[in-house]
Amino acid sequence: MSTLPFDVAVGSVQGREHARSGRNNQDAACVRASEHGLVLVVADGCGSQPCSELGAQLGVRRLAQAAQARLARGEAVEGDGFLPGLREDLLGLMDGLASALGREVLGDLLFTVVGAVVTPAHTRIFSSGDGVWMLNGEVHALGPFPGNAPPYLAYALLRGEDVPLVSRALVPTGDVQALMLGTDGVGDLLGLARARLPERDEAVGPLSRFWTEDRYFTNPDAVRRRLAQLNRESVRADFAERRLSRTPGLLTDDTTLVVLRRRMGRA
Repeated sequence: MSTLPFDVAVGSVQGREHARSGRNNQDAACVRASEHGLVLVVADGCGSQPCSELGAQLGVRRLAQAAQARLARGEAVEGDGFLPGLREDLLGLMDGLASALGREVLGDLLFTVVGAVVTPAHTRIFSSGDGVWMLNGEVHALGPFPGNAPPYLAYALLRGEDVPLVSRALVPTGDVQALMLGTDGVGDLLGLARARLPERDEAVGPLSRFWTEDRYFTNPDAVRRRLAQLNRESVRADFAERRLSRTPGLLTDDTTLVVLRRRMGRA
């Protein structure tokens, strides 16, 4: 359990188009806490692969576990070698799976990642591929990439490409008030503030609600429930036209976010 003065909220929902085509939610999220700090990671599996949700799930867990292990060994998150070492830890898992199961398994290990490591002294945000991150209310979208083809870490093993974990921010943890990590579905959510919910006459509202409203931190299921509400199809009877009127959910892609917020009155 972390002693850092932060609360964390997590939520994920299957995208409308994934549901329509019979695909699983291919996003994943992982939060690991210890006396050394907090690690938060989200990943988005490549939609064209049959089991990409498995790769995303393995990826976030390996990154979170490896980051905590490095912190436990006394490595500094602000050090130049922290992210390259973390990348090698993840590629080591992928390479081991390829050796045991065959290189074709690497096709199911294509995923983008956005993560953060929060220690008492420093906070580092990093990514590989597309997604969204926010620090103290300032939101940054990653991508899109040409041809909607982001770089995947597994390309280092498949193609010999040098795909790094890119540092996006390194700040003193004392300066962190709120932080959010999201898959690229959150990028779609950014443009929906004035849209109306399918089932009711209510505006979606700004993305900032997820880190400013207390309910998302007091109820562990509140983020998921809100995302599901935004993506619930509305079916209404039009008696005059003698037909059913359908309003689709608002989130076309799988949408996953992790939000961290400083507890009120805590330094």
